Amino acid sequence: MKWKTLRVVAFDTETTGLSPFDGDRIIEFGAVVLSVGADGRVVDAEAHDWLFNPGIPIPPKVVQLTGISDDHVADAPEFETKASEIRGLLKSGICVAHNYAFDRGMLVAELDRCGLSFPDPFAEIDTLALSQLKFPEASSHKLGDLCKHLDVELRQAHRATDDAEACGRAFIEIARRGDAPDELLGMLDWADALGHPPENDWIRLDAQGRIVFAELRRALEGVRMDTELVPGVGEPIELHPVFLHWMTMARSRQGERWEWRFAESLRRWVDRYLRVRSSGTHKQNSKSFGPGDWTIDSNALPLPLSPGPA
Repeated sequence: MKWKTLRVVAFDTETTGLSPFDGDRIIEFGAVVLSVGADGRVVDAEAHDWLFNPGIPIPPKVVQLTGISDDHVADAPEFETKASEIRGLLKSGICVAHNYAFDRGMLVAELDRCGLSFPDPFAEIDTLALSQLKFPEASSHKLGDLCKHLDVELRQAHRATDDAEACGRAFIEIARRGDAPDELLGMLDWADALGHPPENDWIRLDAQGRIVFAELRRALEGVRMDTELVPGVGEPIELHPVFLHWMTMARSRQGERWEWRFAESLRRWVDRYLRVRSSGTHKQNSKSFGPGDWTIDSNALPLPLSPGPA
């Protein structure tokens, strides 16, 4: 599959704060759907933007940063009125955001309140991580500085639609200048980004577009494992980081040799999933406990028992 034939859906959120699972809410969602030509340049852009009434006061610092006040959202709808439409925008394309983990976390919390899940698109591109990967010498990887480096216009920083379009165009420009492979899988490797799992018997997409576990009994033959750690059929993989970690290491004895229980392509994908999703994109800061410093380190979790090489 050629990635340039897919929709590039760049999105951004403006919020009441930085804690999606501690009461902060989205006050603006913006997404720009970009079409990419064969030459790697943007040929069309379609913007979507909504203000939402968060149901709580907008802090003065957020008003100062975004220009969005309580008066601006007083007559705006609640998020749930547009939740299905927003999910549909994100479902079947290449999703792009700057500091993807934060915006995804805000949307996960909002969608969960509406009984919906965040979809797993064809690819997830974090332009913050991509900037760090491709421009390690840069003194700053903020969206505004990245756009200046690439000569990409950022009209009004800290407004969702403008930030979304700028980060989407930044991704496309980095891909063009960096000769990113045309094939989707090659581009994902080039960007060290997350996409759908490779063809396998153990992890799949369900009808809702979520990545879930399939039947695992064959994969667990000869393994001593606490049943509570074994995922059930149809359970989202994000609920089982310990089991995913085990998948990257699990082997079985075949005669005189130890063989991997899972194919290399799946192990590589799971390893990337844990790095990008479970561990996040931020380096832990021992001097701070802010949301930007929070991580889930699956390496610190207890592992299920399994026979292994002596």
